[in-house]
Amino acid sequence: MPFINIKIAGPTLAPDQVQRLQREATRLMAEVMRKKHELTAVLVEQVDGASWTVGAVPVQVAAHLDVKVTAGTNTAVEKRRFVAEAVRLLRAVLGPALHPVCYVVVHEVAADAWGYDGRTQADRAAEAKAA
Repeated sequence: MPFINIKIAGPTLAPDQVQRLQREATRLMAEVMRKKHELTAVLVEQVDGASWTVGAVPVQVAAHLDVKVTAGTNTAVEKRRFVAEAVRLLRAVLGPALHPVCYVVVHEVAADAWGYDGRTQADRAAEAKAA
């Protein structure tokens, strides 16, 4: 049940670029992080380029990808691979002007602290274990 938020600063993305980010981020979550494709939510947001700086210097093109997953469900190797492949995806979509300070953050959230459809991930895990 991952949630991915991708923030982009710079030129306005074309609809096909947004769709590619959504499609490929979902694929990475399924293939690299072993998450259910059908439960992966992706939000791509564009922010005003003038509001983004690195080292207090404005940048032409910048990106930040945050993903939330249930704590303890991924190995260090999976997270490292996801970070590397996510940056490759951002570079492929945004081009060579993408600033090298492009963060990808994997937030591990306790299973009892989040969920969907009114149930926590801990409740879902307990139910699956009991079945």
